[in-house]
Amino acid sequence: MAGSNGVLERKALIFNVQKYNVFDGPGVRTLVFFKGCPLRCKWCANPEGIHRKIQVMMKHNVCINCGKCVEVCPQHIHKMDKDLKHYVDRNIECIGCRKCTEVCPARALEIMGEEKTISELLDVVLEDKMFYESSGGGVTIGGGECTAQPEACASLLNACKLAGVNTAIETCGYAKLEDLLKIAEFVDLFLFDIKQFNSDLHQQWTGVRNERILDNLKELLHRHYNVCVRMPLLKGVNSSREDIEGVIELLTPYKEDKNFKGINLLPYHKMGVGKYDQLDIEYPIEGDPSLSEEELDEIESWLSDKDFPVKVIRH
Repeated sequence: MAGSNGVLERKALIFNVQKYNVFDGPGVRTLVFFKGCPLRCKWCANPEGIHRKIQVMMKHNVCINCGKCVEVCPQHIHKMDKDLKHYVDRNIECIGCRKCTEVCPARALEIMGEEKTISELLDVVLEDKMFYESSGGGVTIGGGECTAQPEACASLLNACKLAGVNTAIETCGYAKLEDLLKIAEFVDLFLFDIKQFNSDLHQQWTGVRNERILDNLKELLHRHYNVCVRMPLLKGVNSSREDIEGVIELLTPYKEDKNFKGINLLPYHKMGVGKYDQLDIEYPIEGDPSLSEEELDEIESWLSDKDFPVKVIRH
């Protein structure tokens, strides 16, 4: 990649890299989580990826209140209350020095957010290239929302493409079209979320309206980019017949296009609930909006009866 040193030294703020992923695109994949998202989905499974800043996560039930983190933190984020109980001051900015995690004997602390160069991320992705080649896999960039860091996202995808790695992104679609199209040049597959078809309800559950999202989806399909639509499903939020009929109406004009790669249904799960307590955030969802197997089968049938390729992704 002659002449690309400047691009390879561009930095992305990430919060995780997950290897051997088989849920987010074809084959075995490395999933790179970008930090920061314009949406505030009440059911978000990765709350540590919402804010584009470095954050401390603390397991309250593990902390032994030894105070060692208080002694080493240069920002004075870690404090002891009057009862000598440790807490994290969320009003102070973490600089990501990780001194607290190094001295914590109980391993109760984790720092979420780290700047990595494109070169560093590419090196990690390429470690498993033989698995991609044998399985038809590659790299998937998720988050958070990767299009919220458009330059870094496009740079990493371009570097992966030049290295012969298949590329995919997970996106909520809430981005400037010009940014999305710059990224699209290097994307083999979009995993594009439709979270709620009704724009008023979309705003209620995610914090933004969906007109831009649906316009971007149609634009990608119109321009013949490969798109798989993904639908997170929660009972009482977006699982009604009316919700699904709206998506069917939207996607019917593209149903026969080769670049339309079908619909994945993503049932609600509770794997991210514990992270909210570690960030001192109240979990916004009340009750259990999980769908039964029968209900999922019924939703799948509504789509398959209209000749849509549809698959339920169970983690």
